[in-house]
Amino acid sequence: MIRRAVREFAEREIMPHAAAWDEEERLPESIFAAMSELDLFGLPFPEEYGGVGADYLSYVLAVEEIGRASGSLGITYAAHVSLGASPFWRFGTEEQRRRWLAPCARGEMLAAFALTEPNAGSDAAATETRAVLDGDHWVINGSKCFITNGSRAGVVVITAVTEKGKGTRGISNLVVPAGTPGFRVGASYKKLGLRASDTVELSFEDCRVPADHILGSAGEGFRQFLQVLDGGRISVAALSVGIAQACLDASLAYARQRVQFGKPIASFQAIQFKLADMATEIELARLATWRAAWLKDQGRPFTREAAMAKLFASEVCVRAALEAVQIHGGYGYMAEYPVERYLRDAKLMTIGEGTSEIQRLVIARQLGCQG
Repeated sequence: MIRRAVREFAEREIMPHAAAWDEEERLPESIFAAMSELDLFGLPFPEEYGGVGADYLSYVLAVEEIGRASGSLGITYAAHVSLGASPFWRFGTEEQRRRWLAPCARGEMLAAFALTEPNAGSDAAATETRAVLDGDHWVINGSKCFITNGSRAGVVVITAVTEKGKGTRGISNLVVPAGTPGFRVGASYKKLGLRASDTVELSFEDCRVPADHILGSAGEGFRQFLQVLDGGRISVAALSVGIAQACLDASLAYARQRVQFGKPIASFQAIQFKLADMATEIELARLATWRAAWLKDQGRPFTREAAMAKLFASEVCVRAALEAVQIHGGYGYMAEYPVERYLRDAKLMTIGEGTSEIQRLVIARQLGCQG
């Protein structure tokens, strides 16, 4: 029922406008209001905090359907739920959940998670942003880059190096509300794909937040964000499946109506095999994604399965987009057809939330390989 409802909404309210949003490089506020009315932002969160009380698999179905209609909106939605709001549910105090998770779950504001830095991407432990406890406030200095929802977010969770005590340091997750003095949002990046999504640099210069704006205890941030990223990888896998499915949908429709040599190109084995391979890989990626989400819902270990789903689905997404353009031929290279946008959007799937190379490292370590 959730999948059907989101699909109908996406085909009615998102798909007809996705190309224009991409060209304008901005998502309208009205689409977030519409998503809020459907309670999409609160799917995996408890009702007591403004959520719906559904499971993670239900949320994954929504990500796939939204991503099928617009990769830009899909990444915005996934980053808000999986990365921005999820830390409050997993590690926040009761007061933090009611103050920040509840409005995020109700769709009253977006959230962002700021981990990546100019010198700390795949090597997240190399975080250079610092936070020093000065009386009853943390004083933050540093910068973050490539942050999805950065300028739209009402609240941002950031990673920063803090004192753990006894002269040792560790990474902590700090909460920075929008508008905090010393917190500056940079200009939006000009991107290859996902152009309508909000991606910016954030900087902090003597930015002061109260001492209670920390998730858990000082020094627990590294362990926390690894857990957050595990869930985030499942959502990126779902987004990858959605974009890949859009590629297949467009390719099937085009192959049936495009006539060459007196017959639809769908009747030629060369095209049929491309479509068959796309459909098979997409279904396998979908099942891997669903399984990882199911394991998470069951409270069972899912780190390996999340990395596998993200790795496979993202690379399937790129292959599906390449084949979709090939099937469309010259038309596939033109903005008149959506597969040109799908190809641009697809590439980020193998980079964001940990590159394919990082996923392979995670999987290898889960298999017992030591590096």
